[in-house]
Amino acid sequence: MKIVLAAPNYPQPRGNTVTVRRMAANLEQLGVETRIVSTTGENRAASLPSADLIHGFHAYYFHQFLQSLDDLTVPYIITMTGTDLNVDLFDPEKRGGVLSALAGAKAIHVFDQSAQDLLLKEAPEFEGKVFPIAQGASSFAEGSPLFQKEDGTFLFVLPAGIRQVKNIPFAVSALEKLHQIYPHLRLWLVGPVLEEAEAQTVLALTEKHAGWIRYLGELPHEQMGAVYEQADAVLNTSLSEGQPAAILEAMGYGLPVLVSDVQGNNGMVDHGRTGYLYNGQNEFLEYAEQLMNNKEVRQRIGQQAKHYAITEHSALHEAEALLKIYRRVVE
Repeated sequence: MKIVLAAPNYPQPRGNTVTVRRMAANLEQLGVETRIVSTTGENRAASLPSADLIHGFHAYYFHQFLQSLDDLTVPYIITMTGTDLNVDLFDPEKRGGVLSALAGAKAIHVFDQSAQDLLLKEAPEFEGKVFPIAQGASSFAEGSPLFQKEDGTFLFVLPAGIRQVKNIPFAVSALEKLHQIYPHLRLWLVGPVLEEAEAQTVLALTEKHAGWIRYLGELPHEQMGAVYEQADAVLNTSLSEGQPAAILEAMGYGLPVLVSDVQGNNGMVDHGRTGYLYNGQNEFLEYAEQLMNNKEVRQRIGQQAKHYAITEHSALHEAEALLKIYRRVVE
């Protein structure tokens, strides 16, 4: 079986790129031939390679991509990745495109039950073809760190491409208050610049607080394991999410996570057990301080997070579940 994975902004170092590469690698282990193409940007495919099925990612971008094609003679399925479900579906200018792409899909893949419930509440006509399959967690080979944590410091890591929806200035503003109390606090920001205007804001903040904030820039994904090994806790402050791979990766390393209480994050983090969900700055500060001051809590949450990532987010199970859908559609 030959599958084309069609993702926006490929091969830019974004969540979708990490997702499709992981899926492709694990599908190949199951005997599936895969090819990845971009549906947006300067690398956008002018046409699709021959395949038995197309697997599109992000309903709105895939809808736009379909409009650029002369004809599509093979079936397709769609994975809703985050903003298409949480934002575009409710945008009057984009909703029609999202629903059109979903209507033509033979199956719709979402990351959890809450995403399925949200979609079917908005579009009950898709009942019966929506399948929740949890993302698989990536694994990393051991490597030497390019950056070294200072001795005696507590390190928060925020892995995210610099764009407005990631809400990075919130993390800086909140942690600045804690840094005044705990001068050994450190913050590493890791990710590519995806929006220039937002980058100017974020980089100005890192320069202002250069004594305790470090922007590591864009790292190859395989080097993120060395970053997680040095972290004490991992943050996600996004305004909207799908199911962030970086948080799953951190949990797989046994790290406690502190994440915004938004769709996607809250379907993955069990508050107080596998991490903390916050609403507003006061809760963020409360939970961040707990993580800094209570080693026993950090270890307990980290161990439970690791168990969750291993048992609920098997990359092989993800690939097997997708292959089952592919076969059903093709046959």
